[in-house]
Amino acid sequence: MDKNKYDVIRLKMERTAEALRDNNMYCECVDSAEEALDVIESLMNDGDTVTVGGSMTLFEAGVIDMLRGGRYNFLDRYTKNADVQGIYEAAFTSDVYLMSSNAITEKGELYNVDGNGNRVASLIWGPKSVIVVAGYNKIVKDIEEAKVRVQEIAAPANATRLGCETPCTKTGHCMNCSSPQRICATTVITGRQRVQNRIKVILIGEELGY
Repeated sequence: MDKNKYDVIRLKMERTAEALRDNNMYCECVDSAEEALDVIESLMNDGDTVTVGGSMTLFEAGVIDMLRGGRYNFLDRYTKNADVQGIYEAAFTSDVYLMSSNAITEKGELYNVDGNGNRVASLIWGPKSVIVVAGYNKIVKDIEEAKVRVQEIAAPANATRLGCETPCTKTGHCMNCSSPQRICATTVITGRQRVQNRIKVILIGEELGY
């Protein structure tokens, strides 16, 4: 990436990080996914019980491969014959929950829209520590831009990835559908936290996920 362009992106990342910290969330900015893995490892202990929310970012950043390395008790929802419902429930008593975010505002808010609700449920309550991994492309100005980002990018891309027969997979943008396969069922805005640093955000200077 052009250095001048990245310098501007990095300033946006740092501005967002400061707002997240003001909202009682831990936040660190890194230049690459490789650096992010080092930070994530520093935030976990060997033997921790770890679960994850559905996320392309975690795959692209190498987080899933890291969790499969044997250091952690990783409840892997992606293995063949995994008890996915059981893993959803076990997340509430896990040591660490890893996920990405559909959007992160420069005001220090996380914006997430779920189909099943398991991801946002664990973000809100349960796991001792929640680590949110996100590329700079997830940063938006405010909640209104976050909504647009989900409607125009995240929702259509995820619905396509999951093979859902929803209108957005045909039009490329949200149609506020009533499809039985709708993945936009529950919206959660995460602002200032009561438990300081339970939620930890790693902002990466790469474009990752949807």
